[in-house]
Amino acid sequence: MDQPPISRGFRARRPVDDRSGRIPPGQHLVTDFPVLSAGPTPHTDLAAWTFTLSYAGTPLAAWRWPEFEALTQTELTCHIHCVTTWSKLDTRWRGVTFDTLFEAAGLREPPGPFAMFHCDGGYTTNVPVTDLVGGKAMIATRYDGAPLPAPHGGPARGLVPHLYFWKSAKWVRGVTFMDRDQPGFWEQLGYNMYGDPWREQRYTGD
Repeated sequence: MDQPPISRGFRARRPVDDRSGRIPPGQHLVTDFPVLSAGPTPHTDLAAWTFTLSYAGTPLAAWRWPEFEALTQTELTCHIHCVTTWSKLDTRWRGVTFDTLFEAAGLREPPGPFAMFHCDGGYTTNVPVTDLVGGKAMIATRYDGAPLPAPHGGPARGLVPHLYFWKSAKWVRGVTFMDRDQPGFWEQLGYNMYGDPWREQRYTGD
């Protein structure tokens, strides 16, 4: 898709400052959980769901839903920050960390320094592997104690909360490791390759 439909809210507006010290500059607090997506919401049959780790086109490990659910689960409370300037504090998630995934896959170390998330609907986003390990990121399947609903990326989404939330890819089905960094969906359309909210890295050149 060269010019996909963009859900209301993806156009950034001028920020409202918050002085609490818990949110990055240019952000404002919300108490709801806005739903922002490019294109329609996929609804995945769990019987057909799989999640795959791969490198250079070669699968390294794959799990069906029951197998994925049987992996060690981790609970995480974190703040999330959207590039459209909203922030939500103390969100509660549960899922499988990348450290657990690597251990379950028998990987002593990631096979490449960069990762690309692949999702239902064709969405992709790139993240350095150093931002996935050490308990910093997970594949989340629960939010606020309940199964993750489809509008928020269920049945499973990436969660990389220290980066802008577009990096926490919805409807994730796999992660490919790469030797060189490559732009994902929004990065190809002008979003920053890294997306650090504390440095306001919203767009290319920020």
